[in-house]
Amino acid sequence: MPTDQSPPRPPITVGVVRWKHAESTHAIHAVIARDDGSLVAWHGDPQRQTFPRSAVKSIQALALLESGAADRFGFTPAELALACSSHAGTPLHVETARSMLDKAGLEPEALECGAHWPLEEASARALARLGDQPCQLHNNCSGKHAGFLAVARHLGLDPTGYVAPDHPVQNRVTATLAEVCGVPLSAANRATDGCSIPTYKIPLASLATGFARIGTGRSLSAGRQAAFERLRRAVADNPLLIAGPGRFDSRVTATCGPRVFLKSGAEGVLCAAIPAAGLGIALKAEDGALRGSEVAMAELLLKLLPAPTPEERALLDELRLPHLKNWAGTNVGHLGVTVARIR
Repeated sequence: MPTDQSPPRPPITVGVVRWKHAESTHAIHAVIARDDGSLVAWHGDPQRQTFPRSAVKSIQALALLESGAADRFGFTPAELALACSSHAGTPLHVETARSMLDKAGLEPEALECGAHWPLEEASARALARLGDQPCQLHNNCSGKHAGFLAVARHLGLDPTGYVAPDHPVQNRVTATLAEVCGVPLSAANRATDGCSIPTYKIPLASLATGFARIGTGRSLSAGRQAAFERLRRAVADNPLLIAGPGRFDSRVTATCGPRVFLKSGAEGVLCAAIPAAGLGIALKAEDGALRGSEVAMAELLLKLLPAPTPEERALLDELRLPHLKNWAGTNVGHLGVTVARIR
């Protein structure tokens, strides 16, 4: 079991090389764990307290299934995938979120996540050309929030203020997160996420353990195991819903399918489950740069994924050594792991 005495080791170093010259580095704390909490390997500090941010959306989405709201409102696998997503605000994402709200009898104005421009440039430009402004549906967290609202409606709760830490929906979500990761959560380690819901500092080792449990279902009730299987299948069958065109999460999911369940979070957090290997992975970039965590994750998946197919190997090889291109499209460098004994 991980303990506070697990000694720190050097983090994974992801280097940025311009032509043949080192330009920048990203230090990545990484933990690989089993579902019983035992550590397989770690780089950096395995007990580093980390706000997982959007990486734990699948755990937060459990309330949607375990409450019965998803079945009552007839949510499709695509809608369940969106509840786990940090989407790009494309028309597909917006209309899927709108459908979830329609089924729960709610308007977009009920979303308390705030609004921002679509993360996908083409969708943002299309919206601007129409002279429109983004609304809450374009927020990358609108699927998760539509799920929270559906839970509130199903349980007969006032949905207003559903983002507050003391709202019954968030009480349920927080308790579930604590149970899956095996760590106490309280106001002492709480902050506010970018979409206004609570976020809690969790040790990386506990996050990795939680993701191992997402993949294997062990240490969980039969009902919770089935719920995670349903969410993992929904995401695997709808890879564009979890993130968007060209994004790391969607590309890995489209190629690896149910063999990898992966989700990124803000500030360089990236977590994954490899069900067949019984492993969970949790990464945190010291500088908050997700590009560094993506390179490190691709390197780890290539080493840990059992018998990768040629397609999986080709994609992970590409993602672990991504090219840097300038505005003219010229290849001017690359990123890659430069210092680490990744086992």
